[in-house]
Amino acid sequence: MEDPKPKDHHLNNSLSNGNSDGTSSSDRLVRVYADGIYDLFHFGHAGSLEQAKKSFPNTYLLVGCCSDEITHKFKGKTVMTEDERYESLRHCKWVDEVIPDAPWVITQEFLDKHNIDFVAHDSLPYADTSGAGNDVYEFVKSAGRFKETKRTDGISTSDIIMRIVKDYNQYVMRNLDRGYTRKDLGVSYVKEKRLRVNMRLKKLQEKVKEQQEKVGEKIQTVAMHRNEWVENADRLVAGFLEMFEEGCHKMGTAIRDRIQEQLRGQASYLLQNGKEVDDDDEEYYDDDDDDEQYYDDGDYYYYEADKRDEKEK
Repeated sequence: MEDPKPKDHHLNNSLSNGNSDGTSSSDRLVRVYADGIYDLFHFGHAGSLEQAKKSFPNTYLLVGCCSDEITHKFKGKTVMTEDERYESLRHCKWVDEVIPDAPWVITQEFLDKHNIDFVAHDSLPYADTSGAGNDVYEFVKSAGRFKETKRTDGISTSDIIMRIVKDYNQYVMRNLDRGYTRKDLGVSYVKEKRLRVNMRLKKLQEKVKEQQEKVGEKIQTVAMHRNEWVENADRLVAGFLEMFEEGCHKMGTAIRDRIQEQLRGQASYLLQNGKEVDDDDEEYYDDDDDDEQYYDDGDYYYYEADKRDEKEK
């Protein structure tokens, strides 16, 4: 295949250093071409087109979209028709012009026809129609007329289709509930009934699970409050014991101080009246030594009188 040649041999120099007529690179309108299938147009597509649009300060973005015939032949069935895909691109704010029925393989003739300066696409290799695994963008890459864009992670047409296929039954029931017939969806009578029964069972399971979760939440709440009560009770008991111990200590200290104060008072009193106490004690012991004088004064008097009478006799 013939290598593409820029229609302006000084294009690269003019973009970097300005044109020969004195205009700057920002004034030079660069025609950038991006192509694709753009089925189920999503923000990943819009992101790549935004990058292509912003690849130069002054860019005119042309977007080629392949027809249903060529796409189904080389890539597979699309969800949207070619007209729907064309119209989706026309509503993207980064697109200046849509080229319908774009070729699968870009040729020099196509570049010249549309005055294309650069081709923008992600750097992954895409096989051409030869079956040899050649990259359809190899010739523009080798000519230095390729602008790489980055793919958006986590989103692609294939991913969206995979989500639908994965939950196929749910989407069938979704459309049946919205008024579509089983014939519209290509579903047999038996399958429709089975799907409806399964969906009812699933809803019932969801309700049971929801109730179980609510009960579990209540149990968890009760357990949480119980734990809080136990913790509070432990703190209250510990606080009470601490206060009780402190009170007992204070009361014991007060009692001890009171006793010591009383003892000190008694000791002081005894020291001041120590002689009189000793005399009383001595007199007490003298009375104990005389057995006869243990009785009261009356008895003592009569006892002594009897002894005198015996002597007189």
